[in-house]
Amino acid sequence: MSLHLYLLRHGETDFSVSGGFCGDIDADLTAAGNKMAEMFAVRHKDIKWSAVYCSPMKRTQSTAAPLCKAVGIEPALREGLREIRYGLWEGQTLDFVRENYMDDYNRWQSEPSWNAPTEGETAAQIAGRAMPVICEIQKKYTTGNVLVVSHKATIRIILCSLLGIELGRYRDRIDAPAGSISRVRFNEHGPLLESLGDRSYMDAELLARTGT
Repeated sequence: MSLHLYLLRHGETDFSVSGGFCGDIDADLTAAGNKMAEMFAVRHKDIKWSAVYCSPMKRTQSTAAPLCKAVGIEPALREGLREIRYGLWEGQTLDFVRENYMDDYNRWQSEPSWNAPTEGETAAQIAGRAMPVICEIQKKYTTGNVLVVSHKATIRIILCSLLGIELGRYRDRIDAPAGSISRVRFNEHGPLLESLGDRSYMDAELLARTGT
């Protein structure tokens, strides 16, 4: 028996559709995002879940809620699973950031491990708060299935940390579309990536949506 870690990115928000910077902004799910959460619960409620860990943001709690209700589990909220803090970029468009924070943006693009959005967080800082949550899960659950509901950057950084991928390449090597699931199995050789960015539980209408 092994521990299976399911990393679920929250469902669609207005920002995931527009591509605007949304980290600390406590955005709600769209109607499509709520449908993603419901469909995830329908398809995955028969898995024997040991626990559900969740970022405290509204969009992640709303994504976790249908499954938690279906299986009778109270989610464990962890600050370490929050999204990247974008600082002065919060709520802005990419064009606005390029125009007003070009130097910081270029540094962040070239090496986000140690360069942050203006007054925001680096990838190293995100790993520093997210990975202790993963270690907590590994210590408490050596077998079974654990769901982690988090955010795009945070999930990609967790996966890079687990798989030995340089943190600065998290945007280049890992994708995590809205509502997607990535699954890692912990075995005698360490973490094994079994699926990445899977959205096969969605219907054709949701799959056709192109939000990031």
